[in-house]
Amino acid sequence: MKSNGLLSILTFSEKRKNLLFLIQESPRTLSDIKEYFDVRSPEILPRLKEMENANLIFRQEGMYWLTPLGKVSAKYFRPFLDTLAAIEANEKFWKEHDILGIPETLLNRIQELKECRVIKDEHENIYDSHKTFIDNIQSSTRLMGFASIFLPHYPQMFLDVARKGIPISIIVTPNVFFKLKSEYSTEIEEYLECKNTSFYVYDNARVAFIVTDRFTSLSLFHKNGTFDPRNDLVGFDALAIKWGDDLFKHYKENSVEIKNL
Repeated sequence: MKSNGLLSILTFSEKRKNLLFLIQESPRTLSDIKEYFDVRSPEILPRLKEMENANLIFRQEGMYWLTPLGKVSAKYFRPFLDTLAAIEANEKFWKEHDILGIPETLLNRIQELKECRVIKDEHENIYDSHKTFIDNIQSSTRLMGFASIFLPHYPQMFLDVARKGIPISIIVTPNVFFKLKSEYSTEIEEYLECKNTSFYVYDNARVAFIVTDRFTSLSLFHKNGTFDPRNDLVGFDALAIKWGDDLFKHYKENSVEIKNL
């Protein structure tokens, strides 16, 4: 049996849901609503009546307004939908990877990643995708990153960014730090001598990411504990970048700064 409750009013009709958000933006006349949905009165009036009966909207002086209950519903319903959209857009990525490296406070804001998409490195196109990644870094005006695995091209790449005077801050795990110290000490020492650079060590975490003013790129481990180097969740919008900034801040606050080797 179909529910007749408030939840069904919004979830069982795309038009009612969109009406709620439309009137949330500003009060609307019937003409405004018909024009927005490109429908005639007989098509939209029953939906408006249903929402009035549910105490979500009311009509006054020819304008439709949200009731106090409607305002509360709109305020909390949109984040709920955005959360589902963020998960469903990259459902396989979230399902197949270990997400314990993402703090709960950031996981609770997963809706901010709804515009992100998985970039997959196919064997035949791995050079092209890597070149795009490097080009985006080279054109950024700031860079922050967390490395829990060692990639041979990273020391030189980060040093090249530091030489340009671009603000750069890197966090690594102990294993990565000792690898860098034993095999790339020259690069690390020069990196530390550059302006606007910082270097930190954080206790082990199964996550890797880069955040710049242009994008956020998140890499995770498979649930069996192996790192996945081929699937990155990447976002270029302001919400994704802010989310990445806050993820870096979380790790930085719990890291030890390295000022010299």
